[in-house]
Amino acid sequence: FSNVAWAFATAGVDAPELFQAIASAAPSRIAHFNSQNIANMAWAFATAGVEAPEFFFDAVAAEALPRLVEFTPQQIANVASAFATAGVE
Repeated sequence: FSNVAWAFATAGVDAPELFQAIASAAPSRIAHFNSQNIANMAWAFATAGVEAPEFFFDAVAAEALPRLVEFTPQQIANVASAFATAGVE
């Protein structure tokens, strides 16, 4: 999921249906993502400007917070930026 989202966001491809499908499917699989996958996926949503449902960001936060020691400073910045861009508090 994260690589596809990252690729579409990086390429600037407008694919709201794809991002919504990822937002719906990712929370049930996010426990299997490494820190880079989590950061890339959050970054992709912010970069693509796609509005993700709140449950998507809840899942990202729930998975990232207890594993924060696994994240590089850049990954933490990308996740924080994604939350800020999305207006998530």
